[in-house]
Amino acid sequence: MSKMAPRPIHDLPLALDAINEIIARKSGRKLAVFLDYDGTLTPIVARPELAILSDEVRTTIQTLAECCVVVIISGRDRQDVERLVGLDSLIYAGSHGFDIAGPHGLQVKHEEGARFIPSIDAAEEILHTALDSVHGVIVERKKMSVAVHYRLVADNDLTTVQDAVSMVLRDRPELRKTDGKKVYELQPGIDWNKGKAVGWILKALDLDDADVFPLFLGDDLTDEDAFSFLQDSGLGIVVGEGARPTAATYRLNDPDHVNTFLLRLVKEHTA
Repeated sequence: MSKMAPRPIHDLPLALDAINEIIARKSGRKLAVFLDYDGTLTPIVARPELAILSDEVRTTIQTLAECCVVVIISGRDRQDVERLVGLDSLIYAGSHGFDIAGPHGLQVKHEEGARFIPSIDAAEEILHTALDSVHGVIVERKKMSVAVHYRLVADNDLTTVQDAVSMVLRDRPELRKTDGKKVYELQPGIDWNKGKAVGWILKALDLDDADVFPLFLGDDLTDEDAFSFLQDSGLGIVVGEGARPTAATYRLNDPDHVNTFLLRLVKEHTA
């Protein structure tokens, strides 16, 4: 099956209106739900530590996990997103899928990324030296990457942030930059993205067969590779509005709609 060309988000049908169509596409297969965290389960906020999961959404996810496999896949460190969600019944994939853990002692690590940790250490040091004096910038070290958040940075300081990131890439060409919502992230320079991570996770969990119907819900540019990856075997649902081209098939407006959609999945599964 050929991949569908990207379409503007606002041209996609709403997943809530198409729930019966989505269930029909599942056609009796086991469901596996992949959920991004920031911007999908929680609203986008000014600082990463302010993205707190509501009790209502936590209960919804817990109920969904009683019906099917649920994976939280995030650019955050695994331990961080585990702490924020606080449910033992889920599988957590942190660092864009480099580090996975779940129930019954499940633990899978993408070993290739570990050799980049000294480079990420060096990048963190360079960024702190260059940017600690810039008001509003947040240099966030993660296990397998370092992120530079600039949502709170004044417009006249943005060039300084961009120059610092470019300096790191010149000094450490083995790293690569990904762009998110008001954030740059420096990661290991290997052929890796959320689409490859989803495929790797499905295989690691023995879910990469025709009996499984994977759904991926995400909001950011980093989620587009997962949407594209699942066009043949599953479904991508983008969270947000606007004209950005997306490889997703359906859309949801915001995290509140995500919660409603997940509740509908539970209802359809238990009907």
